[in-house]
Amino acid sequence: MAGFTSLDVIVRDKLRTWPQHPPGLADHDMGASGSWLRARPGPPQERDQPFLKLPGANRLRTHPDGLWLCFGGTEADPYVDLFAIEACGCYQNLLDKRSRFAPSMHSWLAVCSEEWLMQPVSPNNPMPRWRYTGLLRRTPTGPLVLPVRDMRVMYALRPRQYTGFVTSQIPHAHEFFAPMEAIIGPEGWQHPPLRAFIARTSPRANFFSYPGASAA
Repeated sequence: MAGFTSLDVIVRDKLRTWPQHPPGLADHDMGASGSWLRARPGPPQERDQPFLKLPGANRLRTHPDGLWLCFGGTEADPYVDLFAIEACGCYQNLLDKRSRFAPSMHSWLAVCSEEWLMQPVSPNNPMPRWRYTGLLRRTPTGPLVLPVRDMRVMYALRPRQYTGFVTSQIPHAHEFFAPMEAIIGPEGWQHPPLRAFIARTSPRANFFSYPGASAA
């Protein structure tokens, strides 16, 4: 278990260097009117980070290793699209994490605490997160709970598990798989093949592009 814990720490430290939007994706790639924010992992001292839960549940929560939320809709009818990264240290860990994002579980809610919303976007951007979402007109007085419209999940696997999965399994439409080195390698999120791979998770990748297509 100590090895798995060490891997979790390495992955999360690496993900903290990633930008506010998943590399390779822009705000418009998810068809949202708001903006991407990196929800997890936050700064080490930030404890009250967003999480996922099922409607009506007050205990069963999911805390992905990496979580980005793309806020969209309006204040009266808001939603989020999400991109998550789960690092899997063993095959059983992969099966457990996949089960949380199974297609039958698409009624997720994303919960953003008031404290998290009041914090600045990043050390280089002092704007409070609640304002950056583009959804709220006033300072929040409680948590922001949003239905998840769409999700994409990338699982990072150790080489042996990755090779075995590729040769024997078929992913669901929302699932993407990468070797662990793609996440914790020296180039990190700036690695061009990784950026190109994440770009494929955009729903826009499901549509044929042609000159007459609307860019809205």
